Amino acid sequence: MADQSVFPSYYKRLAVFLMAFSALTLAGCNEKAAEKSTPNRPVLITSVHYEAETPDRSFVGTIKPRIETDMGFRVAGKVAKRLVEVGQTVEVGQPLATLDPVDLKLQAEQAQAELSAATGVLAQAAAAQNRAQELRAKGWSTDAQLDQAKAAGDEARARLNRAQRSVELTNNSLSYATLTADTHGVVTATLIDAGQVVASGQPAIRVARLGEKEAVVAIPETLIGRAKTGTARVSLWSEPGKTYTAKLREIAPTADPATRTYLAKFSLPDADDKVSLGMTATLTLADAATSRVARVPLSALFSQGGPSSLYVVDDKGDIALKPVTVKSYESNDALITGGVNEGAKVVTLGVQKLDPAQKVRIVSSLSF
Repeated sequence: MADQSVFPSYYKRLAVFLMAFSALTLAGCNEKAAEKSTPNRPVLITSVHYEAETPDRSFVGTIKPRIETDMGFRVAGKVAKRLVEVGQTVEVGQPLATLDPVDLKLQAEQAQAELSAATGVLAQAAAAQNRAQELRAKGWSTDAQLDQAKAAGDEARARLNRAQRSVELTNNSLSYATLTADTHGVVTATLIDAGQVVASGQPAIRVARLGEKEAVVAIPETLIGRAKTGTARVSLWSEPGKTYTAKLREIAPTADPATRTYLAKFSLPDADDKVSLGMTATLTLADAATSRVARVPLSALFSQGGPSSLYVVDDKGDIALKPVTVKSYESNDALITGGVNEGAKVVTLGVQKLDPAQKVRIVSSLSF
């Protein structure tokens, strides 16, 4: 028969083993439960966007014609008709206004009469000169009489020439009674009306040429250099999605005494029919050559004695530490020039508590 004293020690060891096994099993279950109950760390992120280090500057301007001319009559007179209105498109040679031609016709008739008289005087003087030459050849006249006849003939020819020029001038003046357009354009102002007496050269009709258009803006003195050396583009308020290349054509030599800005005119070589005169436009100035940087919050940088890095988050919630090149620091941001790609999502808060092996959860805000 087995020794009964062996059983108590056996049962004691068995009990200890069962208790230890139960403790280990319970600990493993607790660890698994803890793993399942522990959520991924919430993080705030920002997207990396590279842009010019010097931000673009925009100004409001107006579309105006490259050439706008005040047209006027070349002779004085009373306006008979105005044939165009503001906003009307005109073609080359189209009549714009007319003067009362009565006085001009009288001047032309007077010049024609003087021409007829000069023609008769010349014929008489030429006949007298021929007779004087014949008499002198036969010895029946003196040299003085011949010279006198020649002088009278020369004077008659000069008078005829003067009368012909007078006829041409009066005919031109009569044609100037009709003001015509000398270019394809649009009427921007009418400065006369029927019945008004105008002087020679007085502005009558203002016509803007449609061939060349430009944007006129006021530039502050701090951006004069950028306007001269940088690049410019223009967008219309009516079509903000489309841009046009702009080139500086002219800038005022002095500033406006009230606003202390310089009037600048930018030509639009590729302007189409959608760019109408008087439209409001936005002119954007950018530096010709500048480095591209991305601004990230200072709180996003991670550094422990080594190069500055950023935690990049992917769509699955995995994070990776990427070293970046920092160009400069600002009050709240850091300017980086490389190390992460455009559009990358980087953690902006609590980077010192992150571990590259853990997963994170992107949230829009953190609640405590």
